[in-house]
Amino acid sequence: ESPVVVVLSGSMEPAFHRGDVLFLDNSVHVGVGDIVVFKIEGRDIPIVHRVSKLHEKPNGTVSLLTKGDSNRADDRAFYSPGQLWLQREDILGKAVGIVRYIGMVTIVLNDYPVLKYVLLGMMGLTILTGKEGCYSLVLSTLLQSTT
Repeated sequence: ESPVVVVLSGSMEPAFHRGDVLFLDNSVHVGVGDIVVFKIEGRDIPIVHRVSKLHEKPNGTVSLLTKGDSNRADDRAFYSPGQLWLQREDILGKAVGIVRYIGMVTIVLNDYPVLKYVLLGMMGLTILTGKEGCYSLVLSTLLQSTT
């Protein structure tokens, strides 16, 4: 898994906002209050939430309960059916760094896939025709659509 994730929802506000990029470290100890990224079996998108409870058994296994800062309830509704706690293997990493809002580019391109193809086409035209050729093509297209 990637050591970098983009926050996709507002469930962690005010700590993190939609579009923030988080850097993860999977080698560090996780405790109550830490913000972790976890993945649930059967779901494609990882979740970024705070550890609200932790149970450490005598044999060393750790069970975690998470909750979004702006959510009213814990995350048990997100877990797999019958799962009440996360295990260490569910955790992709602990958030150790942040770059604000830079991930909005990813969100916009996923929310508006047509824009992704338009940008890819423009980049291809830039490569094929050179910088000036592409800009004049885009400018002439824009001028034609406004008249």
